[in-house]
Amino acid sequence: MYLLYQIIISIILLISPIIVIFRIFKNKEHKYRFIEKFSFKTKKKISGKLIWFHGASVGEILSIIPLIKYYEKKKSIKQILVTTSTLSSSKVLKKFKFKKTIHQFYPIDHFLFVEKFIKNWKPSVAIFIDSEIWPSMFKKLNQKNIPILLLNARLTKKTFNKWIKIKNFSNSIFDKISIAYPQNFETKYYLKKLGVNKINFIGNLKFSENNDTYFSKFNKKLKKEFNKRNIWVASSTHKKEEIFCANAHKTLKKKIKNLITIIIPRHIHRVKEIVTEIEKLNFKVALHSTKPASLKNIDFYIVDTFGETKKFHEISCSVFLGGSIIKRGGQNPLEAARFGAKILHGPNTDNFKDVYKLLKSLNVSKKIKSSNELASSIKFKRKKSLGNKIKIIGEKILKKTIKELDSIIYNEIKKA
Repeated sequence: MYLLYQIIISIILLISPIIVIFRIFKNKEHKYRFIEKFSFKTKKKISGKLIWFHGASVGEILSIIPLIKYYEKKKSIKQILVTTSTLSSSKVLKKFKFKKTIHQFYPIDHFLFVEKFIKNWKPSVAIFIDSEIWPSMFKKLNQKNIPILLLNARLTKKTFNKWIKIKNFSNSIFDKISIAYPQNFETKYYLKKLGVNKINFIGNLKFSENNDTYFSKFNKKLKKEFNKRNIWVASSTHKKEEIFCANAHKTLKKKIKNLITIIIPRHIHRVKEIVTEIEKLNFKVALHSTKPASLKNIDFYIVDTFGETKKFHEISCSVFLGGSIIKRGGQNPLEAARFGAKILHGPNTDNFKDVYKLLKSLNVSKKIKSSNELASSIKFKRKKSLGNKIKIIGEKILKKTIKELDSIIYNEIKKA
């Protein structure tokens, strides 16, 4: 099965130049740094011990920022490597201006590139975030006796069912994980079934993201403009969800004056499409990147830049989380909830089932099914006390996580 996997990867490599060109054209790939995915490094490995974190995209990387900040201060760790697969995540990480943390794009999971990657970086520990499972990389790390940690692990029922169909192959991958830290009990059960030998449940690390970790403030003029308005945020929206929110805005506008709906699309390359759709409904739109001097008569404010979600979550009393009206499993609501915002979402939240269950019990979140229901659920007052409860949960999870990682990382660093 592993041989077949490598054959498939090799076939994909044959057409990879076409894929890369297409992705560059679509602004989904860096026009120079794409070579990192073929294990050509663009940053230097300095002498000394290196720890490696890998997460797919923005959400996974933001969840480990408190850990990176902690290990940046440790003298025994000379360098921290963070790899991701998306262009957006690299742009967000760059804004933190870490001193010894560097970013590279994750290599294609072919045995030649994996071998070269490990030879280049020589990590003491490899920490994979969320649902990042890579057969070739796991096999080679295991051969090199480099511990593999699956941190904040998440497996959905759909993903588990795919892995269990090829159980022997799955077991040969999952049993190479040194220890897994599942973010929910469902994942813990799935990991056991798939052959992970050591599992320790701590909790969802995404509760531990600090709102001040990276937080660029509004300029005074823009914040003054928002203060004059009644605003709400539609965050991490996908195709069709912007129109869903536009219909809610239309209903809400009949009774709320000076209303502005802020849309933060999940993928900003869709901004032109979103603007066109909303303008067809006779609404006026402003783009964040244009730095508008006035928001007079503006209906929709579209955030078309990376890494600025938090400051919009901070000023909104109600936040709709996208990926939940369409069948995408929902997006992480914790950032907005930590600010004390009312969380609104559609019926499809399987990606964060346990999180939404907790938020519902705290009366923080509400499920909505229609644009009218969304409009009637939007509030313009927040309860910061609810946000503080979530922060306390996060602090406990972070403390336990650091204690766990320290015991493994420093044990590896002490080895000759």
